[in-house]
Amino acid sequence: MNLRQLSDLYEIQKLKARYFRLMDTKQWDEFRDLFTDDMKIYIERSSTPRSEVATFESPDALVAYLRAADPDKVTVHHGHMPEIEFTGGDTATGIWAMFDWVDDPGRGGAWQGFGHYHERYVRCPDGRWRISEARLTRLRVDSVEHRDPGEVVGIDRTSLG
Repeated sequence: MNLRQLSDLYEIQKLKARYFRLMDTKQWDEFRDLFTDDMKIYIERSSTPRSEVATFESPDALVAYLRAADPDKVTVHHGHMPEIEFTGGDTATGIWAMFDWVDDPGRGGAWQGFGHYHERYVRCPDGRWRISEARLTRLRVDSVEHRDPGEVVGIDRTSLG
């Protein structure tokens, strides 16, 4: 790996970190800028990428769906152990192990999931790396108990000052 690839690796890792943070904090305009205009996302019900039909055909469709969610929906996403491979000077692929917690009163449930993001990245004309394709696969999804946002379990909040 050369010095430029090391720098690019760092930029791709920052890109994915921003993806998780901006999704969880509902900063949709900034979130939209993480993707190429032709990005497609596949949300799969399998442990390996298989689908030939995208769940969202564009980043704008994805952001519109997320914006329309229940305002009380809470998500927490973690990405771990990136496997980034450069496929060209301005292209790369990546696989990220992931954990997510979704508490969605609008859908009447809460769950935690484990799986992987399989992604393609492109360096765009402005020099920034963006996600051009994402495939979310699942190894496990478990229902969990709904909790109100800000509820701290096992701590007496009156003692926190």
